[in-house]
Amino acid sequence: MSLKYAINLLVALAGGFLVVAERTFTANTAAWLGLGIGIFAVVLAGVGAAATGLNLRSAGYGVTAAVGVWTIVSSSVFSGTLLGWLVFADALALVAVALADLTAHEVSTERVVHTIDVRSQLSTAA
Repeated sequence: MSLKYAINLLVALAGGFLVVAERTFTANTAAWLGLGIGIFAVVLAGVGAAATGLNLRSAGYGVTAAVGVWTIVSSSVFSGTLLGWLVFADALALVAVALADLTAHEVSTERVVHTIDVRSQLSTAA
């Protein structure tokens, strides 16, 4: 299992937990959970970016970090029903970003494996 897969899976699970928690708990509790999960997402994105270096494949970590920072800000600044809806939207954004990054990673990996497989079959047929 690659580091990118593990990080995106953790972010998606944390975002999914926050979606359910925001609809289940009070706004104050959801705000604290949003703060914690936002920090968690930023830390995971930083670890991933540090491990892979700055290249095109690490762009998903930047988006994850941006959503995590916004989650931290929104859970710290806003209150009331607006806070509840922002935490809910932030959680959905974390899930969407993680799944999009996972899909992009798997599609590029599948393309490489398919290219290697097709070329090796062509060379044995000749």
